[in-house]
Amino acid sequence: MERIFSVEGARSLMPEARELVGQLIELRADLAELGYDLKQSGSSARGGLAEAKGLEARLAEIVGWFAEQGVELKGIAPVLIDFPAVLDGVSVRLCWIEGEGELGWYHRSELGFAGRRPL
Repeated sequence: MERIFSVEGARSLMPEARELVGQLIELRADLAELGYDLKQSGSSARGGLAEAKGLEARLAEIVGWFAEQGVELKGIAPVLIDFPAVLDGVSVRLCWIEGEGELGWYHRSELGFAGRRPL
């Protein structure tokens, strides 16, 4: 069953979510650099295949945390998360994208990011 968030409930989860997003951003950059270096020259200052697998495993843990909380991770570059909610009887997603200071937007569930409005 899909978890339905209140605005307050979603905002209360944001400190932990933002901490994990910070880790995800670092992992994303490390994996990109490591993968590029390995493809180009076969070696990287970031390590080798074992390190890449370790980074991928940690990334999977973070992605799993969002799913366990009922938060929809829509993208990782940039990080975009949605919290299922109902506002005025309408199914919406409380929407946060990497770089925003707080959870301050929503969109109707069927419209997606293009339908974003301020809370």
